[in-house]
This record gives sequence, structure tokens and C-alpha cells, in this order.
Amino acid sequence: MADRWLVTGAGGMLGRDLADVLADRKLTALTRAELDITDAAATLAAVDGHDVVVNAAAWTAVDDAEAQEAAAFAVNALGAAHLAGACARTGARLVQVSTDYVFAGDATEPYAERAEVAPRSAYGRTKAAGEWAVRAALPDQAYVVRTAWLYGAHGGNFVKTMIRLAAQRETLDVVEDQRGQPTWSHDVARQVVALVDQGAAPGVYHATSSGDTTWFGLARQIFELLGADPERVRPTTTDRFPRPAPRPAYSVLGHDAWQAAAMRPIRDWRAALDQAFTLVRSAA
Repeated sequence: MADRWLVTGAGGMLGRDLADVLADRKLTALTRAELDITDAAATLAAVDGHDVVVNAAAWTAVDDAEAQEAAAFAVNALGAAHLAGACARTGARLVQVSTDYVFAGDATEPYAERAEVAPRSAYGRTKAAGEWAVRAALPDQAYVVRTAWLYGAHGGNFVKTMIRLAAQRETLDVVEDQRGQPTWSHDVARQVVALVDQGAAPGVYHATSSGDTTWFGLARQIFELLGADPERVRPTTTDRFPRPAPRPAYSVLGHDAWQAAAMRPIRDWRAALDQAFTLVRSAA
């Protein structure tokens, strides 16, 4: 079991859950204000003395990245490269958190871990570049952990938004032509720690919930948990909500790598939402 952990991006949704899961370990949790991973020297100094680094720092403003791709690249690609280089020098293992946006989003069956990346957005391109940099620098001691459709107690997310809007509007129009896997960030944090603790082989893993649904299906489930009429949620299509960055129509990720590592994938999304809901609702 690794002794000394470093979590970057510790102020974000996943970063804060990682810090909670690792609370009984020797942990350094650094927010963006405390560590700028675009600074190579500062990154090397921060990594020194740690056994495992989990990079939860990222530019996640998907639409803003379309107009500011260089700035997103500096964090998502160069920052990841700096961490990988520091880990290569110090011998630390690295967990690079990535995203479903590295895929085109036009598949009809779950994307395998080995599937070819083909990002359609600036955000996806910068995250794919970060994956490449990490795997090139650390072929034998890095994990790329892709996740998607995250929600949790910390920060803004779809579940919190639906909870608020349910109290404000009689009806809601939610897209039914985007399919993915709603995933509780706390489940991802636990899965990442288990991956390292069990000494799984380095490579790509998909840390998303089992099962899948649409944003419309998720919204109806949220209304049911609120005790509200799910018929108040009405289906619509993505073209009704134009955004600068294209949204993947299909973001379902496969979980074969967990089986190869003799580990279970994350549980079904409904079971996770049932457990997380009270916590997320109290923070909405």
C-alpha cells in the first residue's frame, strides 16, 4: 500500500472526494491556488517525496475551451506532462484523470479502453494530449482513468441543477439524445485508490458507473427521488440548446480493464444515486 499521496486540483469535485477517501493516509492535497501544474519547477518540487500522484487538476470549462484552447492545453496537456516528467524523475506512480470527451461520441456500443481517440472539441483534444504525454513519459507506472457525467456534493453539476430547478419551475425540458453513465465522484475516488492499492497493471481504465441512461432519464430519476412527478420532465433534443463545444451523443464507456485487473467496475448508476442523493441534495 502506497504511503504518501499527492492530489492536485484538490479544490474540485473529485479532488475533494479524493481527499476524503485518503483522509487516513499521508496526504498532500493541493488546490489550483496552491499548485499551478503549468509551472514545471513548482510541479517537480510538489511531487518530490510522494509515492502516488493523482492529477485531478484540469481545465473543465468545455465551452470556454473552444475560444481558449491554448489556455486549456497549458493545463490539460502541458500540466499533465509536467507531472509525468516529475514522476519519472522521482519514481512516483501517476493517476491521470481523463474524460469521455476524448472519443467522438458517435458509437453504438460502449467504448473500450483500447478504442481509438477522436475528440471533436478543444477540451477533448487537450485531454487526449494529456493522456498521450502521461503514457509516453510513464509507460510502466501510470494509470489513465477516464470518467464522465460526474456529480457530487462539491461544485456545480447536473444533479444539483435539477434539484434546484425542480423547486423553481413547473416543467423542465431535458435532452434525450445524449446517452452516458451518471457517476458519483465519491465512487470514482474510491475506485482510484483501490486501483493503486491493489497494484493493478498500468494502463487505461474507465471509472464510470455501470448501466447507462440519458440526461432526460437521469432528470426523471432525480424527480422521483425528490418525491416530485417525473412527468414534469419533458424530452427534447440537443439542437434546442446550441453550445460552442459539441456534446457527445454517446458517452458510454466499457469496463473490461477492471475484469482484467480482477476488480469490479463501479456499481450501477441508480444504486449510487440512491445513496448519494441526500448528501448532494443538502449541498445543492
